[in-house]
Amino acid sequence: MWQQWIDAGAFHADPARVVRGEARPYCILIPPPNVTAALHLGHALNNTLQDVLVRAHRMMGFETLWMPGTDHAGIATQAVVEKRVWQEEKKRRTDFPREEFIAKIQAYKDEYEAVIIGQLKKMGCSCDWERQRFTMDSVCVRAVREAFFRLFRDGLIYRGKRLVNWDPVLQTAVADDECYDEDVDTSFWYLRYPLVRAHGATTEKERAQGKPPPDDAVPVTWSELASRGYPGAEHHEGEDQAWVTVATTRPETYLGDTAVAVNPRDPRAKALRGLSVELPLVGRVIPIVEDGYVVLPRSMARTEEEENDPKAEFATGFLKVTPAHDQNDYELGQRHGLAMVNMVSPDGRVSDKHGWSDVGDAHLFVGKKMAEARKLVVKEFEARGLLEAVKPYRHSVKHSDRSKAIIEPYLSDQWYVRVTDRRMAARANAALVPEQRTGSPERELGADCRDSVSAAGAPTESARACARGSLSDGSMRFYPARYAKTFEHWHDNIRDWCISRQLWWGHRIPVWTKAEQGDAATLNNAHSQWCNLRGPEDVAVRCFLDGREVAESDVLTGGTLTTHACLLRDDPRTAAAFESFGFVQDPDVLDTWFSSALWPMSTMGWPDPPLAAKETGIADMPALLPAYNPSSVLCTAREIITLWVSRMTMFNRYLLAGGSPSGLADSATSPAGGGGGCGPVPFRDVFIHAVIQDGEGRKMSKMLGNGVDPLDIIATHGADAMRFTLVHMTTQTQDVRLPVKKDANGKNTSEKFDLGRNFATKMWNAAKFAMEKLQSTGGTPVPPMPGGARTLPDRWMLSRLASGIEACNTALANYEFSEYAQTCYTLLWNDFCDWYLEAIKPTVANDAGQRAVLRAALDTILRLLHPVMPFVTEAIYEQFGRLPGAAVEGLTLEPARKQGLLATAGWPIAATTLKDPAAEAQFAKVAGLVTAIREVRAQHTVPFKRKITLHIAAADAQALGEGAALVTGLCNIERMDPNPPAAASVPITVEAREYRLSNLADVVDTDAEKTRLARKIEDLVKSQGTLEGRLANPGYALKAPAHMVQQTRDQLESVRAELAAARKAMEALEA
Repeated sequence: MWQQWIDAGAFHADPARVVRGEARPYCILIPPPNVTAALHLGHALNNTLQDVLVRAHRMMGFETLWMPGTDHAGIATQAVVEKRVWQEEKKRRTDFPREEFIAKIQAYKDEYEAVIIGQLKKMGCSCDWERQRFTMDSVCVRAVREAFFRLFRDGLIYRGKRLVNWDPVLQTAVADDECYDEDVDTSFWYLRYPLVRAHGATTEKERAQGKPPPDDAVPVTWSELASRGYPGAEHHEGEDQAWVTVATTRPETYLGDTAVAVNPRDPRAKALRGLSVELPLVGRVIPIVEDGYVVLPRSMARTEEEENDPKAEFATGFLKVTPAHDQNDYELGQRHGLAMVNMVSPDGRVSDKHGWSDVGDAHLFVGKKMAEARKLVVKEFEARGLLEAVKPYRHSVKHSDRSKAIIEPYLSDQWYVRVTDRRMAARANAALVPEQRTGSPERELGADCRDSVSAAGAPTESARACARGSLSDGSMRFYPARYAKTFEHWHDNIRDWCISRQLWWGHRIPVWTKAEQGDAATLNNAHSQWCNLRGPEDVAVRCFLDGREVAESDVLTGGTLTTHACLLRDDPRTAAAFESFGFVQDPDVLDTWFSSALWPMSTMGWPDPPLAAKETGIADMPALLPAYNPSSVLCTAREIITLWVSRMTMFNRYLLAGGSPSGLADSATSPAGGGGGCGPVPFRDVFIHAVIQDGEGRKMSKMLGNGVDPLDIIATHGADAMRFTLVHMTTQTQDVRLPVKKDANGKNTSEKFDLGRNFATKMWNAAKFAMEKLQSTGGTPVPPMPGGARTLPDRWMLSRLASGIEACNTALANYEFSEYAQTCYTLLWNDFCDWYLEAIKPTVANDAGQRAVLRAALDTILRLLHPVMPFVTEAIYEQFGRLPGAAVEGLTLEPARKQGLLATAGWPIAATTLKDPAAEAQFAKVAGLVTAIREVRAQHTVPFKRKITLHIAAADAQALGEGAALVTGLCNIERMDPNPPAAASVPITVEAREYRLSNLADVVDTDAEKTRLARKIEDLVKSQGTLEGRLANPGYALKAPAHMVQQTRDQLESVRAELAAARKAMEALEA
């Protein structure tokens, strides 16, 4: 079956038809799976949902592209390979030349990419497999170079010394979103820092006496503090050296302290002004600064908020400030211009090689891991009488998502994207549809679009014209809508994105750097020389004097000149030229998410589609971007809204803002767009689906190792069963817990997938039965209905089909996959199998019109189910498609476009005229009566072959119309008698109407009938209470739509009538 689809080109998109206006586009970009390991059921869900959408829209006539590909997953893949190499060879990455180790990772990538692609194909994923991309293939490499070059040239990429999240195991920076918080039990250590007057500092009295400043720090005594008005100083020995007590959960980082902070509202602050503290062993004298960030002890709290601050319970009022190893301290240090001392090495040990020079007597800590250093520090403080107290404390500690190591805040030089720039984050938020935004449209639009905001605060037409009309501002919608708040909040509070990683696997940063010191003449000469190396299109040069960027025309003073040269192309000759002048390429690689952020463009050949077409052999590559960017929908999980969705939106809007990519003269290579810098959104819709969890409620994850291979489920239940079950379980509100167990062959399996397997079996058997009926004719032909009218079962079935098609369309349009699956389930199992096939058994062989309806019904159901169950439906259709059949007016079933394959057949379209409320109401009466009669037969074990009598009022029999014959046939009714039964009988109630069955006397169990009626009365009483409670609730009665309230009232009236009839029947049995 799979090969038939491939050979027919059933999944291949033709973007030229879209560009020429001959077809509507529909496009989904696969979230590229990491090549770290095989896929699990979470991936199976994600890709099944995409395939449902893609197959449905392909059948609807859209020119459909599902772009496949994989992600190199820098940190994750390198970590896995490092672990494997250590296990197999007992060697570390650094034991190999860089290129040799990268070759090992490439081999691993090739191995697991093949596994992943094989899994996707066996699941039935109808990607356009001729267009498969990889985030490090030549096409994507060119996109990364182009994007980096433009962002660097435009000042949106910069080099900065910042505090980053450092993974000491992987020895690389990681993003905020690549970390998780975990509560740990630890302690608060209370350390005493001795007070001193710093070198060169004197008291007011000493200055008045004309004493020279001291050469060394002078201890401050409690007497001096008392004279300064320090509260409580008088309680200490006057000539003892005074101290302040800091509370910390990380005593080992005191080695990097550069200040102690006190709240200016603290009554002790005034007395401490001008004083310092001296760090024990280190000997570093650091200032005391005042900052409102410091938490006051609860005893000093002045407001209710301060008193209720949980930190106040542990606070001393003095904060040790370690700007190089704590984010809050870093920000405080920036406010006060504090020095930053980095006392940690990349492997997470105390080090004097990375910025800590005044080691003093603290050399005993050097080389120790942080946990070991903590114990030693506490021991040394205790030995010197400087450990005041230890209190147990539980708090949240940041861990690396990849290595599980505790994250070390680390001061280092890294590359950043300035996503805080209004051209990035603000335009991402502006992409949201207006009803999903809470921010000000004026604030979210770029500066170049601000004059396009109306006085009412809404974007005007000129604002929307910044890009491509409806494809720019206000055109991206989240499903469910609540996730738009996550997206918006992220951009409102975003920090610049650290994009450099200290790895070997990934896109190497295309920047060459040279730093040189000299006088003004030397540096001006160098500045001019390096600026002259700048190319018009392919080399960008930026120069910084002592950290401040300088323009080409600036006259420089002496200092340190750092020059960064970014090369657009991978040109060895240009690189060699820079290296001959002493420039060195940055050894780091880019964050994986940088290349992933370009996925909507790089997969389509950007920035040079003609060259991409030449490289890949995909001739129509130049048509992809104008045809399919923006794509239709992104299906993804909630945890990467910030990691991926955000960045794709920012990059797409910035890099496709109009005009040619760098070095390209033909602007047709990018989507047409106006100026103003507002590019199109990367996708119109973002669907955030449920998460598959294991039996313990944990998300299935490659890192956790708790994933279940989809091929296991395919082996035990089949691909279609797995797909249908996953879709049926997927709602927009709840995650899916999926416990599994091992079968006899060691495969993972779960009883939950029995639903899909049983459904597939039901479909196969129903199709087999229907095709047998369609192939056979005989007996006396049934005369046509007067005026060409159809029988009640046919009218009812066609009406159900029309409603089913409409329900499926609505569900798919709103990404309500469970509703779609349940609609298909009900249509096939309940409507088609349980009722329609049973109803037409006596007549279909001799009724050509009924056979046409039967064929159309099965055809429609196969088409509706094909997106979720492609294998079994295609197999049935292969046989079914050969059967002749007349068209049914009002039902459009376009034939297959390629080789008779259902995958290329038209989506069913039903005219509104097929909806027949009267037929549905009449058939509902029949079904209700038949169900009640069958229930009595089953309750009393009355065999079907026994003919029974139905006592029914003449008016009720007349109301059944032609349905009376259906009741007779489906229930083996000997006759319908309008007269009351003369002998024993069993009462039944249907829709508050009472009927009786007789000719059951010798088999009826009166007690059993009473039990049945009692159960029915109990259920009806519950239903009545529920409906009455709903109507009594003012929130429902006043706020719900009027038609829903009326529907509830009607239901209540029906339940009351049916309850009265059931009670009457019970009374008759008890009489």
